[in-house]
Amino acid sequence: MEAYMQVDTVYRRLRELIVAGEYPPGERLTETAVGETLAVSRTPVREALRRLESDGLVHGVGRGMVVTVLTPDRLGHAYAVRAALETLTAELAADRQRTGRIAPIALSDLERDARRLEDVTAAGDLDQAIELNRRFHRGIAELACNPIALEILDRLWDQIIVSTRASLAPPERPETVASEHQDLLRAIVQGDRTLAGQIAGDHARAAKATLE
Repeated sequence: MEAYMQVDTVYRRLRELIVAGEYPPGERLTETAVGETLAVSRTPVREALRRLESDGLVHGVGRGMVVTVLTPDRLGHAYAVRAALETLTAELAADRQRTGRIAPIALSDLERDARRLEDVTAAGDLDQAIELNRRFHRGIAELACNPIALEILDRLWDQIIVSTRASLAPPERPETVASEHQDLLRAIVQGDRTLAGQIAGDHARAAKATLE
């Protein structure tokens, strides 16, 4: 049990470092170097890297692992799946709201995150904006109560952020993004599954378009 907990800790920490850009796409990761950085032996690092490989965040090259970057084609596929899943989770969240199965505090938390995201985006804090944007969309997926959709979205978000972080810039029209978030929240609060799904899907596709 202790060994498993150590592997899980190393996995989570290494995943955080990769998603945060501390290990950029294309960087080679060796068990020895990562072990020295995290002050652990090679064994938990080896197991953590295998898990990250199954997540699509690293891949084997020779005797080591390299942080994966999605090709333009695969990035397009990832965004297409993200748009479909976020359409689904927005619809499910609206359904649950309409039938009274979402606590008001959960919606208040999302509204708070949306406001904070507006503030940090306006301040030009791109790293925090990326984190808050992901938390906002993950919050909607959590309201949907579909654990499989949430798990897949988490993996997609990791892969997309790792592959696009270096090319991201503050949105040219941050008020548009903020307005879309508010419209999405409003549709969910109103229990309008059709409108919520449409806004969520269009929002994800618009995010992809900014990279083209």
